[in-house]
Amino acid sequence: MNQSTDTTTAQARNDDAVGRYLTVRAATEALARPLSAEDCCVQSMPDASPAKWHLAHTSWFFETFILERHEQGFCAFDAAFRVLFNSYYQGVGRQHPRPQRGLLTRPSLATVLAYRADVDARMLRLLQQDGLPEPIWSLLELGLQHEQQHQELLLTDIKHLLWCNPLWPAYRDAPAVADSEAAAPSDWQPFEGGLVQTGHAGAGFAFDNELPRHSVFLQPYALATRPVTNAEYLAFMADGGYANPAHWLAEGWDWCRSQQITHPLYWRQEEAGWQEFTLAGGRPLVPRQPVVHLSYYEADAYARWAGARLPTEAEWEAAAGQADSQGHFADSGLFQPLPERQQGAGLRQMFGDVWEWTQSSYAPYPGFVTAPGAVGEYNGKFMINQYVLRGGSCATPAGHVRASYRNFFPAAARWQFTGVRLARDMR
Repeated sequence: MNQSTDTTTAQARNDDAVGRYLTVRAATEALARPLSAEDCCVQSMPDASPAKWHLAHTSWFFETFILERHEQGFCAFDAAFRVLFNSYYQGVGRQHPRPQRGLLTRPSLATVLAYRADVDARMLRLLQQDGLPEPIWSLLELGLQHEQQHQELLLTDIKHLLWCNPLWPAYRDAPAVADSEAAAPSDWQPFEGGLVQTGHAGAGFAFDNELPRHSVFLQPYALATRPVTNAEYLAFMADGGYANPAHWLAEGWDWCRSQQITHPLYWRQEEAGWQEFTLAGGRPLVPRQPVVHLSYYEADAYARWAGARLPTEAEWEAAAGQADSQGHFADSGLFQPLPERQQGAGLRQMFGDVWEWTQSSYAPYPGFVTAPGAVGEYNGKFMINQYVLRGGSCATPAGHVRASYRNFFPAAARWQFTGVRLARDMR
């Protein structure tokens, strides 16, 4: 390859990087645009973060991991931000306590937006330079994928915040979800099992927790052809599902009793029937819509009640390789699961709509190696006391997930867009 070709290839990569960077960064700010400064500052619970913090932290990532190392004459926008907007990277230094992020009335939202603009201008100058070292490109992609994760977190966190308001205010208006009287019956898709390959393969980005690719032996199994719906979950409730300890793991039953849980998060029963809080405000419950905002405990209890179980993540991934990878993601702007849009044979709604709980504990794959430096803290340190979810949701950016993507949350988490697909053994 001659020098002219090399230069053209390098310029094309720079141009692609600039375009992708601008697109992802603009998407985050677009999600925050319907919010007031007051909305952006409040933290509704320790597990959530204010929108203003998400806006700042995603900029902190680029400033700390790329600009600080590679920008000539680096000077931080504000040295205090290194602590205020550090999430959990011990290798970088101190962090402001996560449960107290909502106390950061200062810096103002305007200052945080100015911080984003400053980081963007500096990043664009850097990305347009020739001869950038190779580590910049992998860190850039990680930073963009990281920001897309925070786009989903921004939506889930603001939903929880607005739900805490008894007025049930809308984040923004959206058309009502259309429904029909009944969903097509769920069927079972059988799989032979055997030795399968699990984990990311081929070109394209993957997080470190998706690697290395390895072999897993599966017994014959079957997956439900679609996620569990609201109507089906209502049947579980009507049958005393929340009052019968026979369906529940011991820890789940204790959680259910102590928290007085009797229905999914964001549901409210009124004279006209069940209402569900959405990012478009309160709406009548849609029977055919996939049930969403379930904890692992609830998903597991429903599966037991239904005479089934949750799939393992290896079962889910092996099946997803045979499913349609298209789905209902955040690009629709609805931010709410949709009823089944297609019927027929095969697995449906495997991607998008709702994250699907698996029975697999979040643990390293055989041969997993933590990356050196602070970026090695991204995933590995959380591989304890959590369960894996698969498939993405209606709040996940389109193109962000793949069959090998591993999301993870504690068993009691409900504020994410989490649902359930049943599995069973084939005998």
